[in-house]
This record gives sequence, structure tokens and C-alpha cells, in this order.
Amino acid sequence: MSNMQKTDVLVIGCGIAGGTVALKLADKGIPVTVVTRTNEPVESNTYYAQGGVVYKGEKDTPEKLAQDIMKAGADHSDLKAVNILANEGPELVEEFLIKRIGVSFDKLANGHFSFAKEGGHTEPRIIHVADATGVAIEDELVDSLASHPNINLLKGMTAIDFIKNKDKCLGGIFLDQKTEKTIQIFAKKTILATGGFSSIYLHTANPAGARGDGLAMAERAGIKVKDLEYVQFHPTVFHMIPESRFLISEAVRGAGARIVKADGTTVMDYYDKERKDMATRDVVARCIYEEIEKHNLEHLYLDLYSYIPKKTILERFPNIYKTCLNCGVDITKELVPVIPAAHYACGGVVADEWGRTSLENLYALGEVACTGVQGANRLASTSLLEGMVFANRTQQDILENPGNNVEIVELEDIEISKKYLPLAMISRYMKKIKSIMWHHVGIIRTIKELKMAVEELEEMSKELDYYYTEFELTDDLIGLRNACTTGVMVTKAALANEQSLGCHCRRD
Repeated sequence: MSNMQKTDVLVIGCGIAGGTVALKLADKGIPVTVVTRTNEPVESNTYYAQGGVVYKGEKDTPEKLAQDIMKAGADHSDLKAVNILANEGPELVEEFLIKRIGVSFDKLANGHFSFAKEGGHTEPRIIHVADATGVAIEDELVDSLASHPNINLLKGMTAIDFIKNKDKCLGGIFLDQKTEKTIQIFAKKTILATGGFSSIYLHTANPAGARGDGLAMAERAGIKVKDLEYVQFHPTVFHMIPESRFLISEAVRGAGARIVKADGTTVMDYYDKERKDMATRDVVARCIYEEIEKHNLEHLYLDLYSYIPKKTILERFPNIYKTCLNCGVDITKELVPVIPAAHYACGGVVADEWGRTSLENLYALGEVACTGVQGANRLASTSLLEGMVFANRTQQDILENPGNNVEIVELEDIEISKKYLPLAMISRYMKKIKSIMWHHVGIIRTIKELKMAVEELEEMSKELDYYYTEFELTDDLIGLRNACTTGVMVTKAALANEQSLGCHCRRD
């Protein structure tokens, strides 16, 4: 077993959830190995978070935040988990994000935080770094990880599967993309923080790596999952040709922008007279989708320039302004074409209030986990907070229960062929998965389309299992197989749940 390593704690993924737990444990003297799939560790869903992170508004209380989360989640959220988030979150933002890693959130001239308000929130409570909060957080987090003496940061490593011994997790098996060899990493405790799966949809706001790797690994290991049907579609993703993944932050509507038709007519007044454009994401996404479908449109629009002063647009949304301008749209004087796109997995690997899963010594954090906070629909800007809060609880649990020696078991070497599955074939399969998920398991679902999707994806899954055993392992092939497995899991969950709730809408 020459390609074998040992560590006290193995963290798979280094977004805000994986990065927080790794750094907190390392600060306490625990040796941690952090594995990231990309060669650029900042590449994660966290990096693309524009809006901000929930803090505590000036007239805010934990009870108000909890109520907003429960209402957005269609009362499907777990109240215990929600209260943990609402009560422990603000203190952690200050202690960890501001003081430990040094994120400089925007402030007003009087020195107070610049609070934003987003859909579903009754109070302005979201702090931000312009419209690139995720970039600011992830840059500081990765710098701290890379320079820490107790952290071994391994890049370009694709997770293949967990190492199990009966009902215990002993670590993970990875593909080193550079050497094309597999590596076994044994650990006392393993933390899964691989992010979500929304890039298995045709239209998505997620990076390409959000393909469900962690969820598929959990499925193969027999670990409990739940609520996979609750896929949140962000209402406003920039729609240009060629296909764009660029999300237009909900904070834009919080600042006053409206969803409109080509002639400037507002849309949300008709669908939600009380909250209008500040309704929750499930409501707004569904309304835009129905409007597009009803009138056979390609997209709707966001109108910033009629409702927000130009100076405010340039100061508050500089990155959105630059990105849109590079694509030929000046948001200070033109409408912005938008469509809904797959954005966030509310469900995932079942994790308790300490991040523990149904497999001993394995924890799940961040978007890959289902702590119960998000229920049937996530409240805007709670995802970064959730990842951090439960990461903090996981490190507490590991410090109290560190485990004994690292347990090593003999594993059969994975035989790797020297035949490569053509990239064109991998691309063709991935496009097919994305199309099936978008058209049959999308914003509005029917029993006929869901059954069709299950049949097609299961047939594809058999073909991909064959390719997986017969061809050289690559990141692309591993990811393709995981995307298909995840697609089957999500579709079956959507088929099993006949009740429309939150972002799961059945039209039958």
C-alpha cells in the first residue's frame, strides 16, 4: 500500500464548511488533511456566493430569523436545527469570519455594517463585500488553510469512495489527477464537504464541479439521505447566448430592482401582491418559469436602472455591472435578461446537530448535508452561515471524541486500464443528463416526465458503470458517473413525493 497516507482528520472539500472545520481543528493542534478536487482550492460554491451572509440586523432577534427560515422552508425545516443556526450564527460570523480570517465586510460612513435585505427576510440582516462576498471569504479562508502548519492541503484529488469497515468510515480513496494513481487516506474522522449537485442541470448558477460527487459516494456506501427532491432554482441567472452561469444576486431586488417583461411591465405584482419581487425564491422562480412558458418567451428581465440610482448600482454591484457589460448589457440603462436556474440542494446526506451521519466517524457539512435547516426551500444568504455553524459544532464533537488510533485495512488495488473513454463521449453523456434533469425534473414536475427520467437515467447508469470498470479513471469519468447516480437519486425522490411543497412542485 505505497499510495497510502494517514491523518487524524480528513476533510473532503474546502468551501466555507470544510475550510472552517479544518482551520478550527488545526488551531487546536489537530493534524488535518484537506483534499480538494481542483488545482485552485478557492473553486467552490462558496466562491460564487454574491449576496452575503446572514448576521444580526439592528432590530433583529434570533426568533425573527428562525421564523423567516421556517416560513421560507414551508415549515418543513427542523426547528431545533433552525434555532441552533439563529442563536449561534451571528457570534460565529464575528468570531470566525471577521476576527479569525479577517473578512472586511462593507460598512457605512458611521461605521455600522451595510445591511442588505433579500427575499423572504423581514429584516435587513445580510452583510456583504459588495457583490462578491464569497470571493472575499474563500480567498481569506484558503490563505489561512494553505499557511497553517497543522494542515496538509492536497489539490487536484478526485474523491472516489469512502473506505469502510463494517459500519465505520476509515477514510477515503482518491484519484491523483496529476499521477493518475489512486491514493488511500486513512483517518480517525472523515468530513464530507463536497458541495451540491446543481450543475447536473442544463441551466445552473453553479460551477461545473457541483455534480453530486459526495451524494453519489454516500449512496454507494449506504448512508442515509433525505429531501433530495427540494432543488432550489435561483430566479435570476443572467441569460445570454452562449449559455452563462452568472447569477444576478437577490440583493439586486433587495435594493429595489423589479422583474419585468420586455415592455417594462412588472410581473410579481400579479403573482404575489404582498411581497412582490421580495417573495421567496421558490415563488419567484416558479412565477418567472410560468410566465416564460405561458407566453413562449426565452427569458424575462431585471430592471435595475428604473428603480436604483446609477451611483448605487456602481457602488453596490460592481462585479455584476462589469460582467453584464462585458456581455453587452449596461445594467445602468438597459434591462437584464434573466431565467431561473438550478442553484441549491436543500436536501442531502442526513446530518444531526453535530454533523454526524449514519456512518460512524463520518460527518457531512455544507450543501452536501441535510441538517434540516433549509426544509423545502432555502432562505436567501443562510447557506454560508449554515456551513460555518455546523462546521463549528463538528469540530467541537471531534475534540470531545477524537477517536483512538487510525485504523488501517488492506484494500484491493483499483486496476486502472490504459484505455481512455473519449472526452467527446463523456461530454455527450453529460449533456444528456443535464437535458433530462432540466426538462423532466425541473421547476414544475409531472409523474409522466419523472418516470421517463428515471428510466432513461437508470439505463444510462448501467452503461456508465461498465465504462467505469473498463476505462482509465479520470476526473471527468468519475464525475459523469456521479452525476448520473445523483440524477437517479433526485428523480426518484421527486417521484416518491406527490405533495407540492416549497421548491418541489408537482403539476399532477
